[in-house]
Amino acid sequence: MALSACCLGPSNLNPLPSSSVFKPLRFPPFWPRQKVKMGPLSVSPMGFGTWAWGNQFLWGYQESMDNELQQVFNLALENGVNLFDTADSYGTGRLNGQSEKLLGKFIREFQGQKGGQGEIVIATKFAAYPWRLTPGQFVDACRASLDRMQLEQIGIGQLHWSTANYAPLQERALWDGLVAMYEKGLVRAVGVSNYGPRQLLKIHDYLKARGVPLCSAQVQFSLLSMGRDQLEIKNICDSLGIRLIAYSPLGLGMLTGKYSPSKLPTGPRGLLFRQILPGLEPLLGSLSEIAKKRRKSMAQVAINWCVSKGTIPIPGVKSIKQARENLGALGWRLSSDELLQLEFAAQESPRSMIQNIFQTR
Repeated sequence: MALSACCLGPSNLNPLPSSSVFKPLRFPPFWPRQKVKMGPLSVSPMGFGTWAWGNQFLWGYQESMDNELQQVFNLALENGVNLFDTADSYGTGRLNGQSEKLLGKFIREFQGQKGGQGEIVIATKFAAYPWRLTPGQFVDACRASLDRMQLEQIGIGQLHWSTANYAPLQERALWDGLVAMYEKGLVRAVGVSNYGPRQLLKIHDYLKARGVPLCSAQVQFSLLSMGRDQLEIKNICDSLGIRLIAYSPLGLGMLTGKYSPSKLPTGPRGLLFRQILPGLEPLLGSLSEIAKKRRKSMAQVAINWCVSKGTIPIPGVKSIKQARENLGALGWRLSSDELLQLEFAAQESPRSMIQNIFQTR
């Protein structure tokens, strides 16, 4: 079964004043089942991230969760969400690749029970491991992901990170591998992750010269992560027709309102939250105020901000409760005044998310 997406009625995005911080944007409200264009694909205005599906260290995954994760997957498709982001490195230890395996299993079971219900788009990322030194090895990585998911084609094949900072010769081999998997029809479209502005422009030009369009660029992007580099990446994407995929739109949970300096999550997240949460009062206060006025949760407001900026957020989800809450971020739109209020509050908050160590300039 080929995983690709036909055009199901893309949104037309038009310029609209929003904020002095960002380039002005205007676009119509997103309905839950409305699709947007991402290269040759039509995807939901929000996807689901599956980092937690197999990750025991950070997210406490247990195989006993698989039944509920299947329900999460089904609920997403039944409510119009057709984009699922994963990676060949997702999973801890012996569970490496577990996220891809689960997605493949869930697709087969869903289609067996419900039949075909629109197109499902899987966006997977291929790690730039130090032993992947040739284009052929990168193509082999793509074939391994296809085998794990038991699919004939991946929707979007993405480079997980750039090696330009520490292994520049490997970088060109990875780019050629991306071209090769596209030319062989193993992926419908190609994208990158954790690429900074300079490298994003370089790979875009390189792929264009090879006749391969760059479909997407995935970076950390949220009200907690809107620094100079993120805004420059967003402007580049807008100018070149690349869709920005926003990962960690909730700042690993800091924007949900569920945590405070006296109520921290366990594990590594708790250490990070202890550093950042004490400075977030202005932003969390504005999120809470707008959420109450809108009769939404703070998480739904934070995700809707990403959608309203023209990005495709991919909040992580590992329970039915989280899935339902995330779905409530669609079908409405923050006003321009609310966007300005949130962005001003974010600027007034002295702390922001630590950027991914793999993101280049």
